[in-house]
Amino acid sequence: MSGFAWRVTAEGAVEQVAVSGALTCGAPFVWVHLTTNAEQAQSWLRDEAGLATHLVEALTAAETRPRCEKMSDGAFVNLRGRTDEDIGSSDVLASIRIWATKGRVVSVTRKHLVALDELVAEMKAGEVRDPGDLIAAAAAAITEDLDPVVADLGDWLDDCEQGLRTDQVFELRRGVTKVRSEAINYRRFLNPQRTALEKLAALPGDWLADDDRAHLSAAADRAARMAEEVEAIRERAALMHEALTDLRAEQLDQRSLLIAVAAMIFLPLTFITGLYGMNVKGLPYAEASWAFDAIFGGCAVIAVGITVFFLRRHWFQG
Repeated sequence: MSGFAWRVTAEGAVEQVAVSGALTCGAPFVWVHLTTNAEQAQSWLRDEAGLATHLVEALTAAETRPRCEKMSDGAFVNLRGRTDEDIGSSDVLASIRIWATKGRVVSVTRKHLVALDELVAEMKAGEVRDPGDLIAAAAAAITEDLDPVVADLGDWLDDCEQGLRTDQVFELRRGVTKVRSEAINYRRFLNPQRTALEKLAALPGDWLADDDRAHLSAAADRAARMAEEVEAIRERAALMHEALTDLRAEQLDQRSLLIAVAAMIFLPLTFITGLYGMNVKGLPYAEASWAFDAIFGGCAVIAVGITVFFLRRHWFQG
């Protein structure tokens, strides 16, 4: 089992300590983070941390979504953030499960969260002094890390709309489909994450200070804005996909039109050549020396005439 632990002493010093025995060191504030599989984490949480069975199961559940629940004198919070590891599923975000009570925080992840590095840096700098500070910092770090990712999806659609061309239909359709899929996946977690943060900010308890609640509310507002943005991206991607489909259909119609025009040009020519190609007697001018030149010239005149007719009707224009 891997992980780390930090404590804030009565004198205000911030120290990194061993995970084993961290919760019993007597410090005013202790944060223990575990990066492990379910079986190892359950053993430590049950035997050393002394947590209730339902709480151990919540911290180590396989399939989770963002939520917040008040449990006895603390709160269980599950948040989703970006990870730099391969998740290997349709989920684009990894989860961090947090149990917080006065003076104690236990968090569990299976994949490394990008925002976790920022959280550790704030802990080292002494900016985190209690559980409220830690959860507020975690919520802010996760939303700040997701914000540019969501913005990049919108920027890509902006570039796609400006560079819409028929020669890039297939490439753009693949890109739009990918953006739409990512927006749907982000939307799955951002809406419940906003609800979880709002519920956490309103939870009763003296371990959450007023400034912590304000920071949580700000993170919830940011999550709400991102949820609205990914919803707009999803709708824009759907409209862009329809536009690309229409553009592709127009391109196919134009090519079909050219094929039809070519067939119309060669239809009378095929009739004349087929007629004079019959191996029967009695064809007009069949024995004349100038017959071939006359028929060839007539076919050329007919082809040019039909072509000019279609050009005047603008059938060759896209």
